[in-house]
Amino acid sequence: MKGICILGATGSIGVSTLDVVARHADLYKVIALTAHTNIDTLFAQCLKHHPQYAVVVDENKAQAFKEKLKNSAIPDIEVLAGTQALEYVATLANVDSVMAAIVGAAGLLPSLAAAKAGKTILLANKEALVMSGSIFLQAITESGAQLLPIDSEHNAIFQCMPAGYVTGRQTKQARRILLTASGGPFREMPLDQMSTVTPAHAVAHPNWDMGRKISVDSATMMNKGLEMIEACLLFNMQPDQIQVVIHPQSVIHSMVDYVDGTVLAQMGNPDMRIPIAHSLAWPERFDSGAEPLNIFAVRRMDFEEPNLERFPCLRLAYEAIAAGGIMPTVLNAANEIAVEAFLNEKIRFTDIPVIIERCMKKFVVKEAGSLEIILDTDQQARLVSRQIIEKLNN
Repeated sequence: MKGICILGATGSIGVSTLDVVARHADLYKVIALTAHTNIDTLFAQCLKHHPQYAVVVDENKAQAFKEKLKNSAIPDIEVLAGTQALEYVATLANVDSVMAAIVGAAGLLPSLAAAKAGKTILLANKEALVMSGSIFLQAITESGAQLLPIDSEHNAIFQCMPAGYVTGRQTKQARRILLTASGGPFREMPLDQMSTVTPAHAVAHPNWDMGRKISVDSATMMNKGLEMIEACLLFNMQPDQIQVVIHPQSVIHSMVDYVDGTVLAQMGNPDMRIPIAHSLAWPERFDSGAEPLNIFAVRRMDFEEPNLERFPCLRLAYEAIAAGGIMPTVLNAANEIAVEAFLNEKIRFTDIPVIIERCMKKFVVKEAGSLEIILDTDQQARLVSRQIIEKLNN
């Protein structure tokens, strides 16, 4: 049996991962589950899966969680608190695979620790790779770790790559990646109405069940911008080789265009258990629990180019990867702060790209040559973004 650690167990990816793992309890043993503050969901997961460790990042919540365990049927689970505990459980000797599903920059350090420890990393946290780029991939190479993408689009691309393909390597057989996007809930909304969008509107994705932050990123198409940057790194391609394609039905999850004119596509229902099961079973396959695709029910598939006036965040992502160095880190940090402010109803939906662009203009491009530079840039960009938000509200 393989030991698995799930970073971000109470989020949508973590919940889906545990669903797949439960279907194959003879193959996987849950070693550690982590949460930030959602101790009720974590408690229910611990009752069912009996991990050896449970990490609650918030220390006050961790103490409350310990009290819940005392009088339960599972009092022997070791409870750890704080961010450093995430790195500890991600590098345990009996952990073979790490599901990196913590949203945002908070997932960088434990994901990088797992990479350095040579684990099989199931990467659902795109921000970790966007921020750290070559440093993350270098850690994978030096340790002999295995990196498997979980995002439905990157997993689809991986499945369409030649047999034996290894993430981070270039293949001259593939000339272009067609990165699909649903277009989110505002694909057809008149532009003059975009400023009236509320958080409730933005988190109501038409196809996918995602967390609030990722749902907003999908609505602005920053999610696709971050995925484009991640695709450049995972598949060693240039930005002009990544073409974003809006596909509202979310049936084709991405495509690879080969030099001989062949285009390979991976298809399936919009269910994250499919890429999760693929990565858990790789290089084999097993049941994910997802419903089989009924191609007759799909009936039609539409494709269109993204409108960068409607989705300026996508333009900003292309500008950030073209500039290189620290700019993807700046982009990601500014986006996290702007989305948080929008969800807290401090700014309008249309202010999100304004804040990101103004923040990017405050920074001079320099090499992201060390983890210290990346983390420092991340903190500076967050501070600058908060200052921009304050000025917007005055």
